[in-house]
Amino acid sequence: MTQTAGTGLPAGIEALLEQAASLCAARSVRLTDMRRLVLGLVLAAERPLGAYELLEQIRASRGRPVAPPTVYRALDFLMEQGLIHKIERLSAFVGCRHMLESGHACHGHVHAAQFLICSACGRVTELDDPHILKALLEVTKARGFTMRQTTIEAEGLCAACG
Repeated sequence: MTQTAGTGLPAGIEALLEQAASLCAARSVRLTDMRRLVLGLVLAAERPLGAYELLEQIRASRGRPVAPPTVYRALDFLMEQGLIHKIERLSAFVGCRHMLESGHACHGHVHAAQFLICSACGRVTELDDPHILKALLEVTKARGFTMRQTTIEAEGLCAACG
């Protein structure tokens, strides 16, 4: 895996972090150094990371203790901005690569996250399938329900483990 000089992050992650910083600036919010570090670790991970895993990685990279509330505040901010998702089933976090790679914020429409979770290797794949969202919107609308956000988590085996 090629790394960006000085950051220790895989190549390509720095570009996603710059995109996140641009999205935050456009919203008049700050991607602080801690928020950027947490986002970078989440994006670089090959599987979802829990808060305490992030805490340990940050402590190791900085060489000094970091309080858990600091990490939780960063995670809350990143979720509010749509830069990461929480996989409830795993109580862990993944980056919203869809938004960062496309450069499109999810304002003005339903934020729909769909995840395939491999129960063998732990990898999570984020889908952006408009058909799933359309079907869910139709079903909820027929019942008089106004949906603002949805997260669908499907657990099974990925192609490599299946």
